[in-house]
Amino acid sequence: MIRRFIFIAVAALIAVPIILLAGQSSGQEEATSGEPNVQVKKIPVPYTPAHSGKEMYVAYCASCHGIDGKGAGPAASALKSVPTDLTQLAARNGGGFPENHISQTIKGDSGTPSHGSKDMPVWGPIFEALGTKNDGVVQLRIRNLTKYIASLQH
Repeated sequence: MIRRFIFIAVAALIAVPIILLAGQSSGQEEATSGEPNVQVKKIPVPYTPAHSGKEMYVAYCASCHGIDGKGAGPAASALKSVPTDLTQLAARNGGGFPENHISQTIKGDSGTPSHGSKDMPVWGPIFEALGTKNDGVVQLRIRNLTKYIASLQH
């Protein structure tokens, strides 16, 4: 469930700005079928420093999970499933934060159906595309983002 929520949040983070920008496109024309001919503009993933879990969370997760992590981000209503409340991960796991599971979900190694169905982007490859192919930097990003999510626990 957590993996699914995280995956959904990331997908929405990427998809919502693209959809919104497409809707604002001045080049919309009516097609012969009566549907608008919309050109979707691709938006690059914003760069964030690898050392700041909070900046990565705000840039990549908050649109679905919300700044407070409770699952009520601005893109949450556009999703098929309600984003997971990230503040309750430890409570749902007997009081222990599932650090390894969250890290694997972010990276894309979790194998959960929701994550595999692309409801949430897999951040490992996206982090690799942020200007470095250095696996150490990718791991640092995943670790720091995971630590920040752990800090949201109540």
